[in-house]
Amino acid sequence: MRIGLFGGSFNPPHLGHMHLAESVHDALSLDEVWLIPSKISPHRSMAAYAPEEDRLAMCRLAASDYLWMRAEDYELRQERVSYTCYTVEHFAQQRPDDSFWLLMGSDMLMSFTTWHNWQEIMRHVRLAGIAREPGEYEKLLAQAEYLRQYGETDIVNVDSFTVSSTKIREMIRKRQNYPCYLPEKIVQYIMKKNLYAGSENHEVSGEG
Repeated sequence: MRIGLFGGSFNPPHLGHMHLAESVHDALSLDEVWLIPSKISPHRSMAAYAPEEDRLAMCRLAASDYLWMRAEDYELRQERVSYTCYTVEHFAQQRPDDSFWLLMGSDMLMSFTTWHNWQEIMRHVRLAGIAREPGEYEKLLAQAEYLRQYGETDIVNVDSFTVSSTKIREMIRKRQNYPCYLPEKIVQYIMKKNLYAGSENHEVSGEG
């Protein structure tokens, strides 16, 4: 099988995530895309983060609308820092007959060589860099040309979908209208659990 690994905080997963996953699924003829919510390190601010079990539940709800998508809790079950190299090695060893692509936004692909054991990552997966804004595609093509000496790298150009989890959390906190940015199942889950009502506007950056 051809499988896309899509990691992130998914706090919450929104329609932009779904649009991106669907675009890469179609462009690379993937059989499946796995949403992998990340474990937030203890030294990072948790003020804006829903509990792990809620982020996983929301990923499962989002994935339930697609036959080819599912949520994976591997990183949430780990006690150590969830470096991507450990995650991709785990799945590659678990399913040696499958091919994996690591979905990466433009900022992540451009900084990829600063990641922990980045060359080891490329031994286990192919990279799928995602260009969403004007001018990104050419920049990512140049980065891909460099990275291909270490492993396979694809660049996918997708339509822009301007939304962020940070913006959605802020809208929820301010009681603004946010449901248009989220799958209906997740809107209902957030309302039922009263998530993000008191969240602050903090965003985690770096490897996810």
